[in-house]
Amino acid sequence: MPILNKDMTLCISLSERPSNLGTRFHNYLYEELGLNFIYKAFATQDLTGAIAGVRALGIRGCAISMPFKEDVMDLVDVIEQSAASIESVNTIVNDEGVLTASNTDYEAISKLISQHSLDPESSVLVRGSGGMAKAVIAAFRDAGFENLTVLARNLADGKGLAGKYGYRHQASDPEPGHNILVNVTPLGMDGPHQDALAFEAPHIAAAETVFDVVAFPAQTPLIRAAQRAGKRTITGAEVIALQAAAQFEKYTGIRLSDDQVRRASEFSRS
Repeated sequence: MPILNKDMTLCISLSERPSNLGTRFHNYLYEELGLNFIYKAFATQDLTGAIAGVRALGIRGCAISMPFKEDVMDLVDVIEQSAASIESVNTIVNDEGVLTASNTDYEAISKLISQHSLDPESSVLVRGSGGMAKAVIAAFRDAGFENLTVLARNLADGKGLAGKYGYRHQASDPEPGHNILVNVTPLGMDGPHQDALAFEAPHIAAAETVFDVVAFPAQTPLIRAAQRAGKRTITGAEVIALQAAAQFEKYTGIRLSDDQVRRASEFSRS
């Protein structure tokens, strides 16, 4: 890491409860590539003041986490399609005071759909109705998937999300038979739900692809069960690495290799 100096470019993240994940990912690569950049996470309760600071101080990049992803849209100048599609921002780039917002979660999921050659004719079952579910569902819609069901027990959120993107909502588990299963709930995440299986064995057996957006751990009970059943799997660790890589490119102009993304991701999670 270069010694702090007046010409150093600052990138930050804003969150109510920041983690070290992005800080470690970005700073690892700044050091490896010899960039005169530094990345720092900040907690704030004053989003308007923080974004004014980003603009006034020439902070190059700003990652946005919960609970600010929607409110920040009123504070930027340009909203790219990735953020407009889901009305949610997780990345801001500052070009001489002009703030451009995007959503690299959406971009990462779109890239994974393409990388894994998922067939738009497939039937998709998405479990969850939170903010990340919006990114997942919008990415599938924009990739041409017409047969998608939102599985959410919260009727208001589930119906609202499904209707927004022109899909069906179901409050209880449907019969097995969907080609692609996507978990966007905390089931399987480190903590009180870490042993929970987001989809039961008959659903996994009938599927071709199982996608778990949970990033911690990367090997959730759902991913392990799908791998044992010989299914193609996509993990939350892939999502979080690709979205961070997309942010890195927006901030620095440097496109990372797959190996650089892998090593930085491993370092950030260690």
